[in-house]
Amino acid sequence: MADVWEQELVPLLEREPGLQGRTLLEELQRRHGEVFGDGVLRTLQRRIRMWRAEHGHEKEVFFSQANPPGRLALSDFTVCDELRITVGGEHFAHRLYQFALAYSGWRHAELVCGGESFAALAQGLQNALWALGGVPEEHRTDSLSAAFNNLAEAETLTRRYEDLCRHYGLRPSRNNLGQSHENGAIESRQGSLKGALEQALLLRGHREFATTADYQRFVAEVVTRLNRRIQTRLAEERSQLAELPMRRTSEYEEIEARVTKFSTVSIRRVLYSVPSRLIGHRLQFRLYPERLEGWLGGVCVFESARGAVPAGKRRGKQLDYRHLLPALKRKPGAFARWALRDDMFPRAEYRQTWERLVETLPERQACKLMVGLLDLAARGACEVQLAQILGGLLQAGTLPDLEGLEARFAPRQTPMPAVTVSLPALSVYDTLYEVAA
Repeated sequence: MADVWEQELVPLLEREPGLQGRTLLEELQRRHGEVFGDGVLRTLQRRIRMWRAEHGHEKEVFFSQANPPGRLALSDFTVCDELRITVGGEHFAHRLYQFALAYSGWRHAELVCGGESFAALAQGLQNALWALGGVPEEHRTDSLSAAFNNLAEAETLTRRYEDLCRHYGLRPSRNNLGQSHENGAIESRQGSLKGALEQALLLRGHREFATTADYQRFVAEVVTRLNRRIQTRLAEERSQLAELPMRRTSEYEEIEARVTKFSTVSIRRVLYSVPSRLIGHRLQFRLYPERLEGWLGGVCVFESARGAVPAGKRRGKQLDYRHLLPALKRKPGAFARWALRDDMFPRAEYRQTWERLVETLPERQACKLMVGLLDLAARGACEVQLAQILGGLLQAGTLPDLEGLEARFAPRQTPMPAVTVSLPALSVYDTLYEVAA
């Protein structure tokens, strides 16, 4: 090895310091045949490490930062698929937003059902500050797309984020792109939070929650237990926090869009159904983390749960069959080949009932019956109960009887009997005076 080290290997390392021992050994074998066997690999790797220690390039140095009380707070989002949470029996894809103080370690966390967004950041940050009861000097993010976006809307979102920080007297900052270690104070807490949630779930014995609100309460309880450990440092840090402003600021994004002739509107790659009376109107939409509002002339004319784009899909859909029912009742035949039909069914039992109907009945009759069932679910406020009955009928191989279901869930109001009231003549009351006299 000494014969080739200075003459062949050192020049290669000086030119490309990143070359590895295995690569250099293979190059020697190519040049000298079987003179150098694989057994010299460990020796070669040791020589390379020694050479790099003496002659290699300068390496990156990590500078440990001292954060005095009240100076720095950090925010980040983390995907929580590994927790395998289910809500209502279905997998619950979600993120957690977490806010943490660098000095004391106090933290606040809440659910985010969609992706990272300015609305989710604004709501989470404000909730955290008001729960904390004060404002630190600086707020740092991990190059969040919600706050620092390099796309066409970057300037608007960045300005809104800066306005949000200015409202609270925070100095906004971010770590350099690709340098996640600069946000290590929050990255490590994301891991510890998910670890604590995992342990709490194991103690609980299952991962099913009835509603997202129940899961949020569970997360809040775990965070409260974590915060109990740092009460002494938190008291020290709270004394250094600035006061909160008089009020919160807006925590929604605004987007303008026109309602199409199909009674739909597309917002952030999600298609929403809208009442047909709004067709043709250009609405100002306010995007909150969990909901969406449509405003026209200073009046809120539409509200919907916030939709999300499923993993692996280019677009999402958030459709409410009740928005389209008036039009479908006028044109039930359009239901069969309606492009959005399968995305509109509120529950699987309704879709399965439709599949049974088209297999059994003529198309026009199947459409009319299906629209009638959906109308009954809306009018009778019995979507869940009707779905259970439809599921039983599917198992029994029986078609639904719309008239019978109408009588059960939306019976016609019994007409009130006509009552004729005859008013007596006013002169009759004169006799009362005569009797009194």
